[in-house]
Amino acid sequence: MSNLACPMCEMTEVLTHADHHECVTCGHDWPIAEPADEAAAERVVKDAYGNILANGDIVAMIKDLKMKGSSDVLKVGTKSKPIRLVDGDHEIDCRMDGMSIALKAMYVKKVVS
Repeated sequence: MSNLACPMCEMTEVLTHADHHECVTCGHDWPIAEPADEAAAERVVKDAYGNILANGDIVAMIKDLKMKGSSDVLKVGTKSKPIRLVDGDHEIDCRMDGMSIALKAMYVKKVVS
């Protein structure tokens, strides 16, 4: 196994074939040689249902999440103020229930206005 991570699920269990890579976990495959333009492009962040998120979108929780270090819980359906996409493990910075929090995109869905 290599240090390469799957672009879909971000797991590191990746098989390398002659012309492409394949993720053992989710089955996603992608070409070995990616153009230089794609490497410089912005990161695409998708919600739990595969919708592409952008700065200023409003999202809603799809699962109850306990807040680490506190007794607060973010309930299903809680909507955010407009989000901001950031680099790192938690892709979304937003405000929910008066708190500034960082969320993983896999726990939210995009709310269509």
